[in-house]
Amino acid sequence: MRIDIVFDTVCPWCFVGKRRFDRALKLRPNLKPEVRYRSFLLNPDLPPEGVDRREYLERKFGGSHQFDRIAEALVYTGKAEGITFALDKIKRTPNSANSHRLVRLANTLGRQHDAVELLFKGFFERALDLGNAEVLIDLALELGIERRVAAAHLAGENDLNAVYTENARMHRLGITGVPCYIFNEGRAIAGAQEPEILVRMFDMAATQESDRPAMQSLG
Repeated sequence: MRIDIVFDTVCPWCFVGKRRFDRALKLRPNLKPEVRYRSFLLNPDLPPEGVDRREYLERKFGGSHQFDRIAEALVYTGKAEGITFALDKIKRTPNSANSHRLVRLANTLGRQHDAVELLFKGFFERALDLGNAEVLIDLALELGIERRVAAAHLAGENDLNAVYTENARMHRLGITGVPCYIFNEGRAIAGAQEPEILVRMFDMAATQESDRPAMQSLG
């Protein structure tokens, strides 16, 4: 079984969704799906250095006070998933393209899942600036990636076009929000679904692998 998870590293509900997805997999211990994380950029037009968090919230929500209600729900939901959201400590909203490049680099070393988890925790719990190359290099070290390898990867444009291309492809497939889970390049479900719902999707995908895909190949 192949499961594509469309996500952004700066999407809080994607963090919640990952924790729930991990719990769902534990409910089906014999299931060994091929899981691939797919890049989706919530803010593709942000400058490389990102923007001030207050400025971003003003532009997107009309001010931080409008975001406070969302934040309250996130903090409450996060606690149930073992997440300690530190949203009030985030100073900048980063351009997340480079963090997706780090996930791609980690994937070549078999550390994709660990990289996604670490980036989520880095941004949402430690309030790290994921748009800062030095921050990403330090996180790469935590993944066991040599500093020189991570620095060389991020210094150039390796995978940058691939990230933006994949983001565009996800939009062409009709995906407008994340997380989104795609099973065997066919059935899809969006949102940070509860484990029980994901398990049902696992079971349906396992018994319907021969169905004609409802979506074009993701490559």
